[in-house]
Amino acid sequence: MKRIGKLAIAVLLGSSALSSGARADDDDHRAIEHVLLISVDGMHEIDLQNYIKGHPTSTFARLLKHGVHYTNAHTSHPSDSFPGLLAFMTGASPKTHGVFYDDTYDRTLYPPGSNCQGKPGTEATYFEALDYDLTKLDGGGPANSDHINPANLPLRKVGTACEPVYPHAYLKNDTTTIMEVIHEAGKRTAWSDKHPAYEIISGPSGKGLDELYAPEINSTSVLATAPQLIPTPQPSDDWTVNPVYTRYYDNLKVTAVLNWIKGLDHTGTTRVGVPAIFGMNFQAVSVGQKVTADGYTDAKGTPSAQLELSLDFVDSSLDQMIDQLDNQHLIKKTLIVVGAKHGQSPIDVNQLHMLKGSSNPRLLPGHADVVDPVDLLTAGGVKVAQETADDVSLIWLADQTQARKAVGILENDKVLLNQARIEKIYAGDELRDKFGDPAQGRTPDIIVQPLHGTIYSGSSAKVSEHGGFTDDDTHVLLIMANPAFEGGAVDQKVENKQVAPTILHALGLDADKLKGARAEHTTALPGFDR
Repeated sequence: MKRIGKLAIAVLLGSSALSSGARADDDDHRAIEHVLLISVDGMHEIDLQNYIKGHPTSTFARLLKHGVHYTNAHTSHPSDSFPGLLAFMTGASPKTHGVFYDDTYDRTLYPPGSNCQGKPGTEATYFEALDYDLTKLDGGGPANSDHINPANLPLRKVGTACEPVYPHAYLKNDTTTIMEVIHEAGKRTAWSDKHPAYEIISGPSGKGLDELYAPEINSTSVLATAPQLIPTPQPSDDWTVNPVYTRYYDNLKVTAVLNWIKGLDHTGTTRVGVPAIFGMNFQAVSVGQKVTADGYTDAKGTPSAQLELSLDFVDSSLDQMIDQLDNQHLIKKTLIVVGAKHGQSPIDVNQLHMLKGSSNPRLLPGHADVVDPVDLLTAGGVKVAQETADDVSLIWLADQTQARKAVGILENDKVLLNQARIEKIYAGDELRDKFGDPAQGRTPDIIVQPLHGTIYSGSSAKVSEHGGFTDDDTHVLLIMANPAFEGGAVDQKVENKQVAPTILHALGLDADKLKGARAEHTTALPGFDR
């Protein structure tokens, strides 16, 4: 593919490459009025390339014919769903917005139900644990509620009051989101994701999202919702047990997006107007990559049958969205952004190593050989307040004065037996530079990046994970498409956080209102930058 230039994009976006004075005259004639943002969670750049080779007439292939293809796009570090989506939404990293994972530790907050009594310091869970009722698809709770049970939220002192910390209030440094900026401009916003906790993207004000549709992916509601599925769901099954279930679940969100394109709410019953920004995440590819029987068949990223079906499903769903945009005469006015919050590692299952004792059937002999870093620290007399671990380990110490001792224990293991299969330890000045200061209460004291293929889990139900910093975790697809674009590729390395100012530029809004992006000097993507 040829390298992309700015000319066609500049014309479409109201001459965004021109001087600010010239732009002012063209603002009323701006072509882009809507942004459709899609995250295909888990989807690597290599998945996109492989899929197009095998499906030259696919929707993905058609998007690239009129799209800017960023072949070297990378996710947040850590590559978890929460910071992954916040990269798209804030233009910033965890160092600024303070959200390292959906399960973290905060030394300044108090446990749920504590009434802010005792010593501060608590696990901060922002996933399905917040819901009222995990047997309900919507998370339960009162009708028309946000489905988040305040009794499950961590607490903070505000003067003499003790207040629950909702997800949107967990963002640090008043880190604004594109949803807030767009909403404040009088335009409608909508999003669909996997937990009610994704209201975090409404921003510190809590007002950025006009509509959130968040069916709970971990709800045991499959049998009640879709008893016709094959294999027949068990009463205890959630939507991640089988890719078949996940595709059905994702289609609920696809339907919401199609209704938004029609100018309706997600239920399709009330006319509210087409949002200026709307979109969803797909879980089907991520689940297809992770479940034991499926994943990839080789180191080249050849998908298994179930993963191929999930990719086909996403491609078909994108086709439905594009057709509906065309039917509603919106296609020329819409910027379509397709990326991924995170990748998945390892692609090559032969490289998989898991915790000792794992009975995972796809592990090669001798590959259940990993010791959790926390076990090493505990044996060495270092108490850990919390570890969040997938194919990365985030460690918060109970006593921060033991940080040097803890690093010494881990470094000693790395040099000698390397039972924890450590590749790199982030601590001290390097950790503060990249991720912020642990002394301020949110940043982990230590981050361990293991050798590629290592998962700090003994699960027999998955063969890959995300969260880490490897290429398999972070090198993902990214496409910006519109019928007026000439297809082309940008090969230089870009980051997902650059999508945030790009979207605001496209809508003719001030990207400087993104406080986190401004703090980190995040620029719009090449081809869209001024």
